[in-house]
Amino acid sequence: MDKKLAVIACSGGMDSCVTTAIAKESYDVALAHFNYGQKTEKRELQAFNDIADFYGSDKRLIIDFSHFAKIGGSSLTDDNIKVKDADLKNTEVPNSYVPFRNANILAACVSWAEVIGAEAVYVGAVYEDASGYPDCRPEFYKAFEVMADIGTKPETKIKIITPIIHLSKAEIVKKGIELNAPIHLSWSCYQSSEEACGVCDSCAYRLRGFQQAGVEDKIKYKVKPNYL
Repeated sequence: MDKKLAVIACSGGMDSCVTTAIAKESYDVALAHFNYGQKTEKRELQAFNDIADFYGSDKRLIIDFSHFAKIGGSSLTDDNIKVKDADLKNTEVPNSYVPFRNANILAACVSWAEVIGAEAVYVGAVYEDASGYPDCRPEFYKAFEVMADIGTKPETKIKIITPIIHLSKAEIVKKGIELNAPIHLSWSCYQSSEEACGVCDSCAYRLRGFQQAGVEDKIKYKVKPNYL
């Protein structure tokens, strides 16, 4: 019997890569990617396509969310705002937060899921990031699932699944290895497309996860600080 279908929001980063591997255990996957004017847009798109090729997915959708660059307010989309070096003890919303981005992403994924008959939308949100990003909190995704149920056709039932939301980065690395996820194809850096900078928040969380897991990250870094 054919597997049922799920839409995966796949940025091309490590978290969405491992989320795709988890979804593949239960579903055929349709991969959605979003270009929103981020500084590493082309590199993230390459990572997305590499991951989609790895899984042999012929169902992929690339969506232009360039309105985020016009809205601004984030160091990821505004050239006038510098991407700050990592502060892993920070509890404030960092300037890399893209205002309400994940709601936009979820809305598009639910729209596509309804059209293609998918019964779930997978998102690689991580609660470890929630101290900075309000749209990474579990209650946000629970609320969005309720809203999607109200706002779609009566026969449409779409689950919002966040399988790694309560995992640490080290646990995500270990899960990815367990599932043979192509983490080496993923890209997490916020500001560099050639070699990962190693010092932005995203690089720091990723590197610390690998260091805590006792595993070498195979992508190239300009510098590899010890974050333990």
